[in-house]
This record gives sequence, structure tokens and C-alpha cells, in this order.
Amino acid sequence: MIMRRVWAMPHPYTFQIKPIKELLQKYVKDGKGWIDPFAGKNSPAELTNDLDEKMPTKYHKDAITFCKELNGKRFNGILFDPPYSLRQIREAYKGAGLDFADIKINAQFYNNVKKVAHTLIKPGGYAINFGWHSNGFGKRFGFKIIEILLVAHGGSHYDTIVTVEQKMNKTVGDFFPDGDYN
Repeated sequence: MIMRRVWAMPHPYTFQIKPIKELLQKYVKDGKGWIDPFAGKNSPAELTNDLDEKMPTKYHKDAITFCKELNGKRFNGILFDPPYSLRQIREAYKGAGLDFADIKINAQFYNNVKKVAHTLIKPGGYAINFGWHSNGFGKRFGFKIIEILLVAHGGSHYDTIVTVEQKMNKTVGDFFPDGDYN
């Protein structure tokens, strides 16, 4: 596994941060066959989605619906860059005309998106996760961490942690034969 730490100025759009942009060029290349359920602006993915209709994405659905509607298709990878906190969710989706109280968010929200999204990635494909932690899709969904990029922003800014995982040929049952993977 490759692990490195770099410093870069923060940016409201993750994919504009120089070392992150460089990492994406390494894995995503031209974006063909990639999906992004929380795209915002500047996503290199071919199929982009963001709940906020002001964002320049192909679709404007909640992330679970977006992933469910792609069922049966297989992709080279997924960019998983959701808002990192409940406060960020409020800020991001207030502009979409939604009252935060109406958004059905709980501790399982991102996990529920991953439960649907992992089935869309081809064996050998990638999940690139962004956040304040290195939790990605994980073994239970058949992924193995191959690279972690820690981007420090200095001052009082939290680091951005990028976790690159590759989907193995194994299924959930191979890792958890008794079916207990919760």
C-alpha cells in the first residue's frame, strides 16, 4: 500500500486541490466508465450526479436513487466525495431548496449508498473515497486499500484524506462466509 502526506491549500471543490487532481489523473484518466454520486463541480467522472440542481452534473437525484438506477451496469470506478459532516450536508443542500429536517440523514446514510454502489464496480475497478477519515468501501464489499493520500491544509482546517481501493474478484461471501457482514 502506498501512503503519503502532502500539503495543499484547501478548496471548496475537492477535485481542484492540486495533489488530489494529480491522483485522479493517475487513476481516472479520461473519466470514461467512472461514476460520481456526489459530484458537485469539476468531477472528472463520465456520469455525474448532485442533488443540487445548480451543479453542472448530468443527474440531480439523491445518491441512492442515482446508484439504483444504474443497476445492472458495471463501471471502472466511483468517486465518493460526499459532504463530510452533517453541517456540510446542511450547507450543501440548503441551496437545493431542501430543509435539512426533510433530508433523511443518519449515521448509516453513506453506508447505505455504498451498499448499492459497490455492486456497480467491475472487479479490478476502483473506489476513490474522500473525507476526514480513511474508511472506504472496505473488505466486506470486496475492496482492498491500495493507496492513501493525506492532504494537510494547515491552520484550523481538517486534513482531506483520500483512500483509493481496488475491487478484488472476491465477493462479500468470500470474506464473511456466514453472511454476517454488518
